[in-house]
Amino acid sequence: MSGFVEKPEPQQVPGLVHLHTGKVRDLYRNEAGDLVMVASDRISAYDWVLPTEIPDKGRVLTRLSLWWFERLEDLVPNHVLSAELPPGAPADWEGRTLVCRSLSMVPVECVARGYLTGSGLAEYRESRTVCGLALPEGLSDGSELPAPIFTPATKAAVGDHDENVSYEEVARQVGAETAAQLRQLTLAVYGRARDIARDRGIILADTKFEFGFDEDGRLVVGDEVLTPDSSRFWPADQWTPGRAQPSYDKQYVRDWLTSPASGWDRKSEQPPPALPDDVVAATRAKYLEAYELLTGTSWS
Repeated sequence: MSGFVEKPEPQQVPGLVHLHTGKVRDLYRNEAGDLVMVASDRISAYDWVLPTEIPDKGRVLTRLSLWWFERLEDLVPNHVLSAELPPGAPADWEGRTLVCRSLSMVPVECVARGYLTGSGLAEYRESRTVCGLALPEGLSDGSELPAPIFTPATKAAVGDHDENVSYEEVARQVGAETAAQLRQLTLAVYGRARDIARDRGIILADTKFEFGFDEDGRLVVGDEVLTPDSSRFWPADQWTPGRAQPSYDKQYVRDWLTSPASGWDRKSEQPPPALPDDVVAATRAKYLEAYELLTGTSWS
């Protein structure tokens, strides 16, 4: 089993039609036909959306995405029309809501990897490849790759795993021209973001993007970009290949869930338990630290 431990009921807002409840975001459509994305404080781990929220998480994701969109707009257009609160929306939506143009989304998670970890490491250990791309011998957990690689995945429903696929499979699904554009944009954006993060003492190990076509046929980046939910950020001064790296994300949550303290068995069909206050506080602090280091501004 997997999915929501407790699936929330969508908020009813005059003039907005609820479309979808995702792991983190709730999606609505306004009367003009634009999409309204609301980033909640929900957090997911091991294919479960947990019953405990992380205060301010949705606002961190929204504000950080906007910061990155500004720094990437010469490389790729984005979907944001406005960050203003829709009329009649709950006060809690302030700072976590984006009004966006509708896109025809490409059904591919566009992943760029500059370092070996996660599912890429697991595949490498079996075959010395990642998404079918051959890599050199001798790499270990956290190793920097000779050059960044494009390692796409299929986008999964809530509760399911994304599945790594080859570039050839992407070309088969969306066409050779679109596949080439996706790879070029993904690696260009990753390269820009990697350099910006590096200047701030952070390693961008990997990240994923979602793209869609606008009404003019342009590829546009949507959803969130370069947040701790969509990326692995590591402190550069603590980077040591050959072990799991400390990170600015929900690692506290994962570690607690797999510890004896949680009493939870990942292999069981039971949903995970609520998070204790100290894990919530530590996780929130990591999200805020990532925001402040990257942007150079205080959260408060």
